[in-house]
Amino acid sequence: MYFNKSGKENTKETLELAVKVAKDRGINYIVVGSNEGETASYLKDCGLKVVVVTHANGFSKNGHQELSDEKRKELENTGFIVYTSTHVLSGAERCLSKKFGGISPIEVMAYSLRMFGQGVKVGVEIAVMALDGGVIPYGEDIVAIGGTGRGADTAIILRPAHAADILNTKVKEIICKPSEW
Repeated sequence: MYFNKSGKENTKETLELAVKVAKDRGINYIVVGSNEGETASYLKDCGLKVVVVTHANGFSKNGHQELSDEKRKELENTGFIVYTSTHVLSGAERCLSKKFGGISPIEVMAYSLRMFGQGVKVGVEIAVMALDGGVIPYGEDIVAIGGTGRGADTAIILRPAHAADILNTKVKEIICKPSEW
């Protein structure tokens, strides 16, 4: 499925497609990026294991977490795992690029993935983060859901590898994404 443009208006359909495909394929885990928890909340009755990956602390401003404690508790009370970590495709390397100019190999990887859309980059990134954090099993296909800004507009099937072996991550299928972003 290809959406005409990116954005929050595709969230409902993206999540429905992701859940349907996961169930049809026998995939047990959905990993979803969610800044404030709104997108993740739509998955509460999906019947699958859901891992919510937030922005790193300090992403929007120093010392701040965008996902409120109340929303985190609400998501955890539905059985979701909520995971916060350093972004695997930026992290400390972005600091060095800003400070000294230039670009790092990890940033090249992130920009290369963005050629398929921001949501594909997010999907790969959050899946690797979740695997490194031990909240999804190694060696299994998962569905990752990402977006462009707020909401969700992309769902992919992939088998993530750990960050130390990230080039062995396999994006197996794009379930949906915007054709323009």
